[in-house]
Amino acid sequence: MTTLIVLPLRAELEALSTAMRADGLRVDEAQAGRLSLAVVPDLDASLAWGGHGKAQFALHTRHLLDHVGHVDLVVCAGAAGALADGIAVGDIVIATRTIEHDYQQRFSQPRRPAPTFEGDAGAIRKLREIIAGPGFAMHFGQVASGDEDIVSVERAQALRLATDALAVAWEGAGGARACAFSQTPCLEIRGVTDQATVDAPSHFDQNLGVAMRNIATLLGSWLRPR
Repeated sequence: MTTLIVLPLRAELEALSTAMRADGLRVDEAQAGRLSLAVVPDLDASLAWGGHGKAQFALHTRHLLDHVGHVDLVVCAGAAGALADGIAVGDIVIATRTIEHDYQQRFSQPRRPAPTFEGDAGAIRKLREIIAGPGFAMHFGQVASGDEDIVSVERAQALRLATDALAVAWEGAGGARACAFSQTPCLEIRGVTDQATVDAPSHFDQNLGVAMRNIATLLGSWLRPR
């Protein structure tokens, strides 16, 4: 399976590449149109920078799909804030569904539900068979996606109540829209760096390496040929 792993921030991309090299995986440089790739031959995967925010991420993902060649699955990977109890820093949330929580349509009555995007069922099924690595747990459920930093307990609780999401991040819906346009399967995988509170910015910086380290472990277990 040829997998394109798109990460919103350059810091996330660099942290994941570093973790993969530490696992002994070869990471080569390549080019896809105007964007560079980090190619991981042992996993039949490529890593790329997606840009911050849904629109930029969708743009980069479409450009990559136009230039990278055949892709079986796109993975939107990166950091997230936990919304549900029992999800710790370093845990991984695999999105069975991505909910675009900031798509606020107010003209129509009754109001339509927020747009949702299903994670690829085949990939999710295989990931459920994997035993989590040491030091982190895997959680399967909804992820909220919107161009908004969630940095207060009150906003996190409101978003949890509105979406039933386990975690919140920015770009997943943008990647899902680009993949739907290209008819390419998509899945969002997030490593938890914070609890979506006022301390989220500093906790993101402190815990990004751990979150990407655990995503690298998961990707190695999942994508490495058996």
